[in-house]
Amino acid sequence: MLKVEQLRAGYGALEVLHGVSFEVPARAIVAVLGANGAGKTTLMRALTGLIRTRSGTVSLQGERIERLAAERRVGYGMALVPEGRELFGSLTVRENLLVGAFTRRSRHEAEADISRVLDYFPRLKARVHAQAASLSGGEGQMLSIGRALMSHPQLLLLDELSHGLAPVIVDTVFDVITRLNREQGLTILLVEQNARKALRVASMAYVLQSGGIALHGTTQELGESPAVQNLYLGG
Repeated sequence: MLKVEQLRAGYGALEVLHGVSFEVPARAIVAVLGANGAGKTTLMRALTGLIRTRSGTVSLQGERIERLAAERRVGYGMALVPEGRELFGSLTVRENLLVGAFTRRSRHEAEADISRVLDYFPRLKARVHAQAASLSGGEGQMLSIGRALMSHPQLLLLDELSHGLAPVIVDTVFDVITRLNREQGLTILLVEQNARKALRVASMAYVLQSGGIALHGTTQELGESPAVQNLYLGG
């Protein structure tokens, strides 16, 4: 689904990613682990076109996309749930969902998709006409995921999904992600500081350290790695 080769990216004179290479198989959940400052959010921004790459290639379903604008990458089947959610606070839940359908031509299909999203997140049904600014942190994360789903992505990128959420909400959100993968075959790239939770739902993982891939393997292999246990699983 996604193939990244020797990706370099950063901000101004600062290079954050130093030749990152990895692959995400179709219909898989793949996790990227790393401490604060490792380059995880920069990686997501580079993949989605929110910052320009300096060199390297990004291929989505065999198509090179690293030179495409962010909105065109959505049309190719990529959608991002950003860290911090970045909702339109003055718009309602329903309006935020419709914003996510900007690439869709059929209003009827978009309406059907709103119903589908609300089925995955029943807590949003009662708040569908409420302003996004009034939502709790968990409800906001649900809406951010729902908005991304409205574009019918083939690849869903999740940046720090559990950040700032209560454990019970984290469990709910991860359960939905697992269902989307299982029921719809949605391919998911998960950047997450909660290594224990990420390794539980993913089939393979990469460890990003100082802007490069330090370790990779199946989640079982990484879960048994002394380095991963010491750094991310509390020993």
